[in-house]
Amino acid sequence: MARVAARLAGGTALAGLPIVFLTVFFAWPVVAIVRLGFTNGGVTSTLAEAQTWELAGFTVAQAAASTLVALVAGMPVAFLLARVRLRVVGVVRTFLLVPFVLPTVVVGLAFKALWPGGGVGAIVLANAFFNVAVVARTVGGLWAHLDRRGEDAARALGASPWRAFRSVTLPALMPAVASSAAVVFLFCATSFGVVLMLGGARYRTLETEIYVRTVDLLDLSGAAALSLVQLGAVIAALVIGAVARRRRETAARLRARAETARRPEGGEWWVVLAAFGVLALLLVPIGALLVRSLSTRDGWGLDGYRALAGFGERGALNVTGWDAALNSLRTASDATVLAVAVGVLAAVALVALRRSRERGARAAGEVLDAALMLPLGVSAVTVGFGYLITLGALPGDLRTSPLLVPFAQALVIIPLVIRMVLPVLRSVDERLRQAAATLGAGPVRVWREVDLPLAARSLAAAAAFGYVVALGEFGATSFLARPDAPTLPVAIGALMSRPGEVNSQMAYAACTLLMLVTALVATVIDRLRSPHAQVGEF
Repeated sequence: MARVAARLAGGTALAGLPIVFLTVFFAWPVVAIVRLGFTNGGVTSTLAEAQTWELAGFTVAQAAASTLVALVAGMPVAFLLARVRLRVVGVVRTFLLVPFVLPTVVVGLAFKALWPGGGVGAIVLANAFFNVAVVARTVGGLWAHLDRRGEDAARALGASPWRAFRSVTLPALMPAVASSAAVVFLFCATSFGVVLMLGGARYRTLETEIYVRTVDLLDLSGAAALSLVQLGAVIAALVIGAVARRRRETAARLRARAETARRPEGGEWWVVLAAFGVLALLLVPIGALLVRSLSTRDGWGLDGYRALAGFGERGALNVTGWDAALNSLRTASDATVLAVAVGVLAAVALVALRRSRERGARAAGEVLDAALMLPLGVSAVTVGFGYLITLGALPGDLRTSPLLVPFAQALVIIPLVIRMVLPVLRSVDERLRQAAATLGAGPVRVWREVDLPLAARSLAAAAAFGYVVALGEFGATSFLARPDAPTLPVAIGALMSRPGEVNSQMAYAACTLLMLVTALVATVIDRLRSPHAQVGEF
């Protein structure tokens, strides 16, 4: 009983800092924006407008279409990762991370190079491009643990390969399919940079409309109303995702032994070919971006890369392109350090609460876990504008501090760090901790001697993953970054909003550099990843 009480007290204490951070830098700004909207009395009228629900309908429709495309494209790749023994599978696993962690501004420009007019089709394909990895790695993680004997028995009784998959394998995979679909829908519904670049003035989602009403129209009550609609959809998606994730984890535990991959047989080669076809299509936007960055009026050249040493055409930037890149590196470093510190504490607290025998402690852990995921789905513009309203009340007035952008970026990274570290910490054998405690080690030493060595690789991968996400963050940063200290994604957005061939060349060159850095970091992440943690599982 004393040990249980100590664990509960320790979990509560560790949860203190993440709770304070979430309260100050998320709940407070969001509540302030919503309260301001109600104070002005515009929420009711905005919710009554037909345009509001047209925006909501388009947001849901494009997210649903993107999710469907990602599911259809991701399933063959999941089969390749889970069931096929080929030398290139390791390369495929690493490559899949690249689209997932590419900055939204990079993907937006890549599809703009392919689809200059933009539109609904471009938006759907771009969002699906991001999320094929979520489906492939989430579904593939469970598929690798499915017992083949049920499917083999169905084939022996005369079922075709498709019927055996439909009647035996697919029902067993549904927890992972539902979990990945909920996450993909959430990401697509809150997509900002892609819709802003490809939708133009004609196609807007709730996320981009919140930005327009806040920044351009100063319609705070209207933006608050739209934030409420978006928040309701996000909470629903998170609940569905949490339920599906628990079912997937239960299914994986019931099938603890992974099946050995083998070479494809018969009709399985068609699935493998489909998977490689999807991978080839994922290369097309990346190749288009690289080609566009080297294209000039006079043919091929490095004019865009050389122009990064300047301020752009007609003073598009207040700093040089390379200065913006250095700002990105510094800001991403600060955000990563903060996010890893808070995220690891939160993960340790969640493990302690979930291992408790007290039902209330386990319930508190579930609530805290869900709360820590909320920043992924709430409008970055809402949070950013909330910062400007609320953080002036804190000592030092963070609104003028260079730490303002790292705080906003860390808010997005923390849920990702938790999702990468938490499964590893939960997999640590409790008997190791108990043995260390029996030998006289205190809680801190137990963590240092037992948990930290086992989780070190995942911690390093989480830090690298958080860094590359912060490096390309565009939503909140575009609103909070000062004109004299923009990050590279913000500078790219500014360049694309100004006419001029030099500005366009600089933007594509900067996007290509971001893409190359992202690819390098994605390779490092995959080399460091733990078998218990899958990037893309939320």
